[in-house]
Amino acid sequence: MTKELLKIIEYKNMGQLSQELQKMNPVDIAKSMELLDDKSLLVVFRLLTKDTSVEVFSYLDKKSQQKIIELITDNELKDIIENLFLDDTVDIIEELPANIVGKVILNTSLEKRQLINQFLKYKEDSAGAIMTIEFVDFKEQMTIKEAINHTRKIGINKESLDNCFIINKERVLKGVISLKDLILSNEEMLVSQVMDTNIVSVKTSEDQEKVAALFKTYDLLSMPVVDNENRLVGIITVDDIVDIIEQENTEDFQKMAGIEPNEEPYLKTPILKLAKNRIIWLLVLMISATFTGAIIQGFEEVLQSVVILASFIPMLMDTGGNSGSQSSTLIIRGLALGEITTKDFFKVIFKEFRVSIVVATVLAVVNFLRLYIFTSADIMISFTVCISLFFTVVLAKVVGGILPIISKKLNLDPAIMASPLITTIVDAFALIVYFGFAKIFLGI
Repeated sequence: MTKELLKIIEYKNMGQLSQELQKMNPVDIAKSMELLDDKSLLVVFRLLTKDTSVEVFSYLDKKSQQKIIELITDNELKDIIENLFLDDTVDIIEELPANIVGKVILNTSLEKRQLINQFLKYKEDSAGAIMTIEFVDFKEQMTIKEAINHTRKIGINKESLDNCFIINKERVLKGVISLKDLILSNEEMLVSQVMDTNIVSVKTSEDQEKVAALFKTYDLLSMPVVDNENRLVGIITVDDIVDIIEQENTEDFQKMAGIEPNEEPYLKTPILKLAKNRIIWLLVLMISATFTGAIIQGFEEVLQSVVILASFIPMLMDTGGNSGSQSSTLIIRGLALGEITTKDFFKVIFKEFRVSIVVATVLAVVNFLRLYIFTSADIMISFTVCISLFFTVVLAKVVGGILPIISKKLNLDPAIMASPLITTIVDAFALIVYFGFAKIFLGI
């Protein structure tokens, strides 16, 4: 669709362009606009209706949002900011350069500016930082008829109407009522008689990852956010949670690969930034590999006595590293989904130990047959290699299973205990085990 838009823009057929834009979904318009140059971007944006332009603006990436803010007039910007939901406005302000933020703030009403400042005080990645105040609430003494009329009056400017929340005079959260129950209930009844008091809510300080887990557990579309006195201050909607889940998963994958987290899309991230994000962990792992080299040097006499031992080192280290990575990946994911907690420490050790015994036995037996049939290694060397492989795999799987839990217990991100770090740790253990058994069984 972007190519078609470009052709229409090139031929300056604004009437046709306007018609095509009216047929498109706001999300698709935003994706197409992100590929346009500055001039075309402004042309397309100004052809959108007022309501559509606000919606499209909220879906644009930060770079395109910045361009539009720079190109449009103050009056146009004021219309966009005043019609954007507050949580979207806060997201924009948090990620744009200071000079652009200044322009946004200058074109924001005093009331909305005060609300923005309040939101910016919440800790990043907390429930307070991602909530919205665009919701419908009822006083508990309202009748169903009064509540419906109230919804009709203010609901058009609210982000979510699926659930409405009931509060008392002090704004303490008392219950929730779905739009379905609201419409189908007797108009003369009080909302407090119909409301569901079994509410899942979070405090403003709650971590967004835990909030996402609650949405998944209880299959929610929205969730109330309360302060320390249980007063309703906002709600979190499922569309924001979907973005958070994607963000958290991306961050975990990057950490597991030994990369500093980066929120920018890969193709739009500068080369130097990509390199900087990767080089730190590579340097750490390269320096930590010094220990592996020191272990090999320490057993130099063993290698000189039986030179063939050196040829099996890569196989041992790779198998150990891969075994540890398998365990750590499963445990990290289990921790992220809430399937595993730090209290399951000994359960994880016992389970990984039993799994490792089965896996290590199969690998050791197959490897022994491989060495005995297809290589010139004698039985004692083959036995030494395979018994070392057995203990390396057992050790790797247990270590790979418990390190993420230890990391979680220390309030660190378990994802850092992933493949690169586990491999480095297991490599050192594998060499110590290998050369230790070589000295015992080969009499070196």
